[in-house]
This record gives sequence, C-alpha cells and structure tokens, in this order.
Amino acid sequence: MEIGISIALILASGLMILLVLLHKGKGGGLSDMFGGGFSSNFGGSSVVERNLDRLTVITGTIWFVCIIALGLLMKP
Repeated sequence: MEIGISIALILASGLMILLVLLHKGKGGGLSDMFGGGFSSNFGGSSVVERNLDRLTVITGTIWFVCIIALGLLMKP
C-alpha cells in the first residue's frame, strides 16, 4: 500500500512541476525561461488555460492526498 502511494506521489510531483512550468508567466522569471516559449504557442486560447488550471488543481489535490495518506500510514 505504501509503495503504491509513494509511486503516485512521485508521479504527481513530476507532473506538478511540469504543469507549473507550463503556466503563462506574469513577468520575468523561471516560468518565462522554461515554460514561456512553449506556453506562448498554446496560450492564445482561454480554454487551454482553463484546462491547464484545472489539471494543475487536480494534480495538486492528488499530491496533497498522497502526502496525508503516507503520513497516516507511517504513523507509529
């Protein structure tokens, strides 16, 4: 059980990093350096931005649930 949750946590963490970098930056910074060029191609559509926001929130929720579940399972 712990191994499955740990794998889900690792996958959610990697996906979360990717999704955050894909967001359109509001100023200079890491989001413009890494994700700015890629997201500018897809950033014109507000539907894509909304779907990216939803996917980021869902991934963050999965990440949070995995952290709580692992914390409860490792409790002595």
